[in-house]
Amino acid sequence: MRLPPFRAVGDTLKDRFDGASKVTYSNNGSNREPENPSHAMPSSRDLVYFEKSPNFCSPSEKSGTPGTTGRICNSTSLGLDGCELLCCGRGYRSRAEKVTERCHCTFHWCCHVTCLNCTTTQIVHECL
Repeated sequence: MRLPPFRAVGDTLKDRFDGASKVTYSNNGSNREPENPSHAMPSSRDLVYFEKSPNFCSPSEKSGTPGTTGRICNSTSLGLDGCELLCCGRGYRSRAEKVTERCHCTFHWCCHVTCLNCTTTQIVHECL
């Protein structure tokens, strides 16, 4: 026997996560009662949860999360680092920032490296 490919396992877990049901404790001792009585009972293969996740978009001392205000985001990414998702739909501001980095480095025998300093202007996007 062997495990399915990692991607298949991840896709299955993501599907179950997206379909997870909130449950409550019932008087009869069951911990799989759906919170909404109009929903079907979750099966033993369904993912269930008792509490909603904290809102990571806003700062919260209770959960210890700083929120996403001020975070640097990628305006062209559709992934987790993308401005739309990371900034929680609040938008972002863009600013030009000068960055100085070492460049045109040359190794000299033996044993040191000399570099120039190159300054470029980069556009930085920051969550509101």
